[in-house]
This record gives sequence, C-alpha cells and structure tokens, in this order.
Amino acid sequence: MRSSPLKVNIKYFASIRESMARAEETVETYASSIEALRAELIAKGAPYAQSLAKEKAIRVALNQELVSTETTIQDGDEVAFFPPVTGG
Repeated sequence: MRSSPLKVNIKYFASIRESMARAEETVETYASSIEALRAELIAKGAPYAQSLAKEKAIRVALNQELVSTETTIQDGDEVAFFPPVTGG
C-alpha cells in the first residue's frame, strides 16, 4: 500500500467493457500492483465485482504490454483488462 495515491488510466475491452458500461476511466489508487488494483476495484461493488471477479480469467496489459497481475504500477500508467481471446 502506498502513502499517496496514484492516478491510473484503466481501459476495459470486449465483454468486460460491456458489463462495465464504459470503455475507460481514470482512478486514484493506493495499490502497488495490478493485483492490488483489481482487488480495490472489486471492493467498490457492482459492476466491478462482477466484471473483475477473482474467479474470472482476465488478461492484463500495462502500457500496452501483456503482464502478470504481480506487476508494479506507477503514476500515469495505463492498465487494460480484457477477457482471454479465443479463436475459431
């Protein structure tokens, strides 16, 4: 947990964007990692809790690069959440 908040731009894609009813937002967070940010968002309740639930498989990009949820975030970062892509 940080002592002062960061501003992070969050983007939502595909079914997550649909359930969130928004494509992006800027949030202030005390989280130090993507995993902690996701937990903060889930704690806000609906629609975050349903869209970003821990049991859901979600991919994450930090500044347009795929990363793990343990990745550290910094002020001004862009975090994108999207469902796994399937082909057919």
